[in-house]
Amino acid sequence: MPPRARAAGTSESDTSALTLRLKHGIHTVFLFVTPGQTFADITTELLELLRERYPDGLTTSVAPPKTTPIPSSGEATVVYGVPKVPADLAQGWKSLRAGEKDTVASKRLKDMGPVAFAFAGEEEEEEGDVVFEVELPALEEEF
Repeated sequence: MPPRARAAGTSESDTSALTLRLKHGIHTVFLFVTPGQTFADITTELLELLRERYPDGLTTSVAPPKTTPIPSSGEATVVYGVPKVPADLAQGWKSLRAGEKDTVASKRLKDMGPVAFAFAGEEEEEEGDVVFEVELPALEEEF
C-alpha cells in the first residue's frame, strides 16, 4: 500500500485528527483537533462553539441547579484538567497546566481522551484553585 500524501513541512502526527471529550458540568463537547494544534486555538474554538450553542450558559449541576455563564473574550481564562485516575473519572481531575503555545501532542493527549475545562479568573489561575466541576452520569437500577 503506498504511503499517504502529506503537505510539505508536516509530520505524519500533524495530519492525523484526534477527538477530545471536553467536559464541564453535565456537558461533553467533542472537539476534533490535530496533534500540533495549540491550546490557544482550542480555547478560541471551544469558546466560539459554547457561545453559539449555549448562550444562556452551561448546566454545571442539576441538583442543586447551577449554571455557569460563558465568559466574554478576555473576561476569563479557560483551564484544562485530566483525570487523576484515567480508568475512574469519579476520582477527580488535576490541572493539565497547558499554556497557550502548548500543543495536544506536547501534553500527550490521546484520541477520545477526557479533558475537563473550567473558567478561571486571575485569582484562581494564580493560586491554582481551579475546581473542575464534572457531573458523571449515575446509572440507577429500577427494579
